[in-house]
Amino acid sequence: MNHYSTLYKQELLENVIPFWMKHSKDEQHGGFFTCLDQFGNVFDTDKFIWLQGRETWMFSMLYDKVEQRPEWLDMAVHGAEFLKKHGRDAEGNFYFSLNQQGQPLVQPYNIFSDCFAAMGFGALYKIKPEDEYADIAKKTFQNILDRRQNPKGKYSKAYPGTRDLRNFSLPMILSNLSLEMEHLLDKSLIETLSQEIIHEVMNVFYHEESGLILENVSPDGSFADCFEGRVINPGHIIEAMWFIMDLAVRQGDKALVNRTVEIALNALDYGWDNEFGGLLYFKDIKGYPPQQLEWDQKLWWPHVEALVCMAKAYAVTGDERCQKWFDKLHDYTWSNFRDEQYGEWFGYLNRRNEVLLPLKGGKWKGCFHIPRGLYQVYKTLENVPAQPEIVLAR
Repeated sequence: MNHYSTLYKQELLENVIPFWMKHSKDEQHGGFFTCLDQFGNVFDTDKFIWLQGRETWMFSMLYDKVEQRPEWLDMAVHGAEFLKKHGRDAEGNFYFSLNQQGQPLVQPYNIFSDCFAAMGFGALYKIKPEDEYADIAKKTFQNILDRRQNPKGKYSKAYPGTRDLRNFSLPMILSNLSLEMEHLLDKSLIETLSQEIIHEVMNVFYHEESGLILENVSPDGSFADCFEGRVINPGHIIEAMWFIMDLAVRQGDKALVNRTVEIALNALDYGWDNEFGGLLYFKDIKGYPPQQLEWDQKLWWPHVEALVCMAKAYAVTGDERCQKWFDKLHDYTWSNFRDEQYGEWFGYLNRRNEVLLPLKGGKWKGCFHIPRGLYQVYKTLENVPAQPEIVLAR
């Protein structure tokens, strides 16, 4: 497996990161362009806060963990300064989107803007320890915890009291964000939060009958037989399992490691399109027609996150099923998403694996899942022996 490490590192440093370095920086107004066509041309100048935070984090992380390149530090500071100046409302909530100049376009309804802003400022503080960066990261993280029970607040469209649902996305994100922020937070808070998140993901949202994780459950954790309650997102499950796997390895919990691997393998089996290959975006757990019309599309991020999950799973367990899935995912993903001609990777395929949108970035795709996935795979497999034994140390 470690022969993949060199390939993934090369792809990260010689193809994907140079694409974003060349095309995404807004030299005039600050921040990053993310709406880039196949060739890297900007086709829309709106700036989405969660993608600004993600790109700030990406270049901070690369500077911290790969190489101290001045241009990476410059990119990270460039993104953070734009967010600092324009990103928040008077209460400190991060907007969803801004125009090119930094004027707000969409209200701060989406807590993931705050999650990735906190992640970005927290990572930047590691490499440029200015108090203001730490202060923004910590205050934003506390704001996330304060909004945890009602993330959308006054912007929620749901009528209260009729069909209240708990969503899987926030505890999933917090399982990773808490580790990203641990250098700034009290150790006891991290430990308590980690246990709460593990319980929520692995018990509250776990659907015992299928061995999968639900996207939404009733407030008491019971199954909700409606569109939202029946929906399964295989990519979300698989990504969450490597987040929880990281926590399990940190805690030395072999049983939890093994459980994350089994759930991830269940999600791969369940989500794989046996006719055309690739992971389907959404499925209905009862087999009914899904609500999402894009249910059969093949998206970049579930496949990249699955590669990370299988690499980590193999590295800590040596389970041959994980190796076989990694090989299968690698062949599919590199054959269908990678753009050999113009760099970076496509994001959206139809069910028959034809490029549906030839963009390299937009409202949802930015400088995050692909470079993070490439980094995670190359670092995970860098020193993995031919027959690894379970290792429970960070």
